[in-house]
Amino acid sequence: MAAETLASDETKVITSIHRRSAYLVCCVVLALGACLWAVRSQKLRQVVTHAETHSSSSTPTLDGVRHKGFVQCGVTTGVAGFSMPDAQGQWRGLDVDVCRAIAAAVLGDATKVRFTPLTAAQRFSALQTGEIDVLSRITTVTFQRDVQLGIEFPAINWYDGGGFIVHKRLNVKSVRDLDGATICLQPGTTNELDVADYFRKHNLKFTPVVIERLEEGTKAYFAGRCDALGQDQSSLASVRAHAPNPSDHVVLSEVISKAPYGPGVMPIDLRWMEIVRWSVYAMIDAEELGLSSQTIDHALGSDDPNVQRFVGKTGGFGAMLGLDADWAVKIVKQVGNSAESFDRNVKPLGIERGINRLWKDGGILYVPDLR
Repeated sequence: MAAETLASDETKVITSIHRRSAYLVCCVVLALGACLWAVRSQKLRQVVTHAETHSSSSTPTLDGVRHKGFVQCGVTTGVAGFSMPDAQGQWRGLDVDVCRAIAAAVLGDATKVRFTPLTAAQRFSALQTGEIDVLSRITTVTFQRDVQLGIEFPAINWYDGGGFIVHKRLNVKSVRDLDGATICLQPGTTNELDVADYFRKHNLKFTPVVIERLEEGTKAYFAGRCDALGQDQSSLASVRAHAPNPSDHVVLSEVISKAPYGPGVMPIDLRWMEIVRWSVYAMIDAEELGLSSQTIDHALGSDDPNVQRFVGKTGGFGAMLGLDADWAVKIVKQVGNSAESFDRNVKPLGIERGINRLWKDGGILYVPDLR
């Protein structure tokens, strides 16, 4: 009987312990749940605050640009057709026009831009440190630059690809003929990696001569230090056009990589990113709508709904960006559409527009509608 009583008492103790353990577990679960709810609530408040901040008509970068009265734009140290000073010291080029389009949209004056010449190695740190507002410098969009470096590329304004220029006397007919060649390259560029990848893939060998500034690399190539110069095709056409004797050089037709160019901004400013994106889009859209610097004034009276939205008569799109209603008109009137920019800057170098034509003309330029 005593044994039965003892067993009963032990059962009661064990049951009590189980109940207390269950109680403690419930308390812990409830406490953790409360903590998680607090964290989720905090994150929700942050998202709401972020949304409210960006719903305003201005942003820190936009305010800063308006306060100082100009857009600080990072460009190359000199690549004809894209960004290079002319004989009067005025910057010209396809990428320069992107900067001027942004200034026209934001400040109403395409001339209110200051240019910062940057090497390939300098360009990203200049953007990350706030030295420039936007980078518009024949910069190829890549995963690593987008994700690891944290740079946003709101739009593509030119599609290119890597290749080579060679001395004609070498009788090189294809890239594979460069096995064992000496090749001039720029550090910190996609071309440097593309050339290494191509030669490794095809079991070819080469000796790199790495020179930071393109103009210095070009001089080294012209002087015979390299058998070839690796760059994107449009840059190579520019190099050949400025050679002492262009006929002594050949740009190989083979393209070994993809190189979509676009202006870069930091992701801390959503509204600024949108302004950069739609400034590029406006130039492309204008061409598709048949609007140019010569015809934009007449378009103000158009009955075409697409044109009415573009010129700011309907839709209220300028206000959504924190800009004037006629922001796109200012871009086209002062800078031109994408075809005008190409004809003015790139066509004189003998470069075909190719895939950079509008989609309806056999190219791949295609932007969302303004609606």
